[in-house]
Amino acid sequence: MNQFVEINFDGIVGPSHNYAGLSLGNIASASHGGDVSHPRAAALQGLEKMRGNLVRFGHQGFLLPLPRPNGKLLEQLAVDAHTPRQLLAAAWSASSMWTANAATVSPAPDTPDGKCHLTPANLVTMLHRGQEWPETKRMLETAFSNVDHFAVHDAIPPSFGDEGAANHMRLCEGHGSKGVEVFVYGRPGGKFPARQHEQASRAVARLHGLDPAKCVFIEQNPAAIEAGAFHNDVVAVANEHVLFTHAEAFADQTSAYDAMQSAFPALEVVEVPSSAVSLEEAIRTYLFNAQLVTRSDGGMALIVPEECRTSAPVWAWAESMLASNGPIREVIPVDVKQSMANGGGPACLRLRVVCDPGTVDPRFLLSDSKADMMAAVIASNWPEQIDPADIGSDALTSSVIAARKALLSALDLTELG
Repeated sequence: MNQFVEINFDGIVGPSHNYAGLSLGNIASASHGGDVSHPRAAALQGLEKMRGNLVRFGHQGFLLPLPRPNGKLLEQLAVDAHTPRQLLAAAWSASSMWTANAATVSPAPDTPDGKCHLTPANLVTMLHRGQEWPETKRMLETAFSNVDHFAVHDAIPPSFGDEGAANHMRLCEGHGSKGVEVFVYGRPGGKFPARQHEQASRAVARLHGLDPAKCVFIEQNPAAIEAGAFHNDVVAVANEHVLFTHAEAFADQTSAYDAMQSAFPALEVVEVPSSAVSLEEAIRTYLFNAQLVTRSDGGMALIVPEECRTSAPVWAWAESMLASNGPIREVIPVDVKQSMANGGGPACLRLRVVCDPGTVDPRFLLSDSKADMMAAVIASNWPEQIDPADIGSDALTSSVIAARKALLSALDLTELG
């Protein structure tokens, strides 16, 4: 009998982690463009978050950095000494670390064939991300190779932009029960690109064979996108029967709640009003780019970036929320400052997969000993820092390639080299 649990698969921050400011509409990424990054610290911060969740919740997975620099992309762009630096930097991007954009996942209880379906996100809006999906698919096919339990699809074709689980939520009574899948999309034409297109979301739902009565399609608030919420998970996150959201997350907040409640009557909304936390402060601190997870006692914990604790309005609201004895019983700050500086918080770093752990390739599942081994490899091989001016140098190229190979070898995953 299947034992369905939710496993968070975090992205290991790759050795080419840098601040090139490639992501239009991502205010943190743009504001830190040109800064010196610290790949070793970034990877160890992410690994520490994974360790904590393994202890708290018993299961934790990971996905690997993709090959960088991407030689194929460099060839396609005919990069030479006169090529704009941002095109060169795109081939070095470590953005696959944000596995919330790796794929959209529909667990077996929701699908007609009883398999967990995964569709890699095409990420076509941004060059540095649009290169990812073929390698991401190859990795997903390795991690979820049990064809009796998983189906891995090709990405939705362009020009429909799909950004994966960052714009997808699932409501359910329990992870192993049939759920309602919520797809959030943006409308084009604003100050920043709306990266998730409605037709991409609808195509994924059809590809996964989802029951139309168990799907909800909601428009994201254009004002939130313009304020820097380039994905829905920057302003809203769901877990089981709870939706945790900012009051300005959706284009029509009342209609959004009504649509979700109609499809899933047990919905419980925890809304943060703008009077308590402004939209701008919510985006700056990534309060909603949090992992909302179920504890063993049935209560929920919210894993937030450390920036939330140092924000007076955010922390005051969190303390008042805890005092109200609602469904969220604990708020846990974590240090992911290197990721935050490039526009990704705790939720960006993970892809949620509901499945039986015994059906997953064990090489992608974390243990204490494996975490120790990975930390040693990272400490010995990841660059301590990268200045964007060094991108493309022979020395950095050799260092980054060798670092990834060392990790693949240590994990016995050299077929992904």
